[in-house]
Amino acid sequence: MMEMVDLYNENRIPLGRTAERHAPKGPGEYRVVVHVCAFDSRGRLLIQRRTEEKKLWPGRWDVSVGGGVDAGETSRQAAEREFREELGYPLDLGDLRQSVTVNFSGGFDDFFIIHKDLELSSLELQKEEVAEVRYVTEAEAEAMVADGSFIPYPDGFLRFLFAMRDTFGFPTK
Repeated sequence: MMEMVDLYNENRIPLGRTAERHAPKGPGEYRVVVHVCAFDSRGRLLIQRRTEEKKLWPGRWDVSVGGGVDAGETSRQAAEREFREELGYPLDLGDLRQSVTVNFSGGFDDFFIIHKDLELSSLELQKEEVAEVRYVTEAEAEAMVADGSFIPYPDGFLRFLFAMRDTFGFPTK
């Protein structure tokens, strides 16, 4: 089945068109992806190791969940769907907005930060996507980026996510 995505311009205004997820996009056409960073009550991040069959970064570790936003979905809906598909857990984000959006060459990447004490043995991993899961501290995650076992996020990005886990945004006053 072909996965379709909505297209946006550089200001994230919908263009009213869709495209196949992996097909090359035209100039000024962008898509949206999501990530969920699940922290436990001890401040550790749940991470997943991608299967060896994954096209991008096979066998490397990543944040809790990630994936594309399907045509007609909101980022929140996609984050909930990806969490359910990849980890077998029915996540309800309620009215939680993404904590940060990062621009990448092909579009926009919305990161949701949540607090959940998930029992690893109760998760049902999607065998096509997720090889294993575990919790890591900030220092462990940074060491994994440094040794190449984690996908290559920019230097300091994981530290930023760990710092954001308790604030859910920037002060406004």
